Amino acid sequence: MASNNRSEFWSSIAEIAVLFLFVFFIRTFFFGLYQVPSGSMEATMLVGERFFADKLTPYFSDIKRYEVIAFNDPTFKYSENSIVRLFQDYVWGPSNWTKRVIGIPGDRIQGKIEDGKPTVYLNGRKLVEEYVNQYPLIKVWKVDPEKVSTYLQNGKAQRIWDLIVPRSFDPHRPLENQPLYRIKKERVVIEETEPGVLFPGTPIRAAMRKEPIPGENYWTGGDEFDIVLGPSQYWVMGDNRLGSKDSRVFGPIERRLIHGKIKYRIWSVDSDEAWWVWDAIKNPSDFWSRVRWKRFFQRVT
Repeated sequence: MASNNRSEFWSSIAEIAVLFLFVFFIRTFFFGLYQVPSGSMEATMLVGERFFADKLTPYFSDIKRYEVIAFNDPTFKYSENSIVRLFQDYVWGPSNWTKRVIGIPGDRIQGKIEDGKPTVYLNGRKLVEEYVNQYPLIKVWKVDPEKVSTYLQNGKAQRIWDLIVPRSFDPHRPLENQPLYRIKKERVVIEETEPGVLFPGTPIRAAMRKEPIPGENYWTGGDEFDIVLGPSQYWVMGDNRLGSKDSRVFGPIERRLIHGKIKYRIWSVDSDEAWWVWDAIKNPSDFWSRVRWKRFFQRVT
């Protein structure tokens, strides 16, 4: 009898292991589900939205310009051990980032500031980028302003800037009736000179080098750059140009880092929680008022 029980136990363990391997294989090589943690792709992708990504076709098809892709954090420090690196690539390692492809191998990508506004050129042709965020950004506290000092003292935040985020908003509508995010007036960060607002078309000046060097591949951390992409390099940028850390900062990314094409928005909730179910349990009545029903089940373009 005991022998039969042990046999059934190990049989169940084997079945569970096979199931986990099957799910891992599907999620790794066929499709992925992604949550948006930051506003770098506003207003194409908003914080709290979940997306379906095609992870199969990138293995045998080209990455095209203007596609929205998922890729590994290009600033992540990989292990030099090949086995550990495989584990980092497919199990636990760099975080997933999402940006739009602007340049593919062989392209020349130039960023210029013309008439006081940032402009991107692709192979000498000025781009008309309709996908770029047209909303101004307002700076808001992630937490109750009265709790900021407590967060800093308890080590929940290293710097005060860790508790401030930019959010797209419509200046023609009241804060309590915004189309993208619910913005509480008491959480708006007020600065001495401006009420924390960044307007579309505001250039980001060079942060990594004082002056670009003509004729040399460079990116400055701002809206001035000039680079010819190598055989496996891609230039990626966030649609929210005033709130995106992208190739302007870390340069082109390698093809091997790209692991998915974002295809569909599944659902959308104005929430910073990693698990929306937990948010719904904690704030049941408030949660449903933050659901963006009109942004459910849409193709990403």
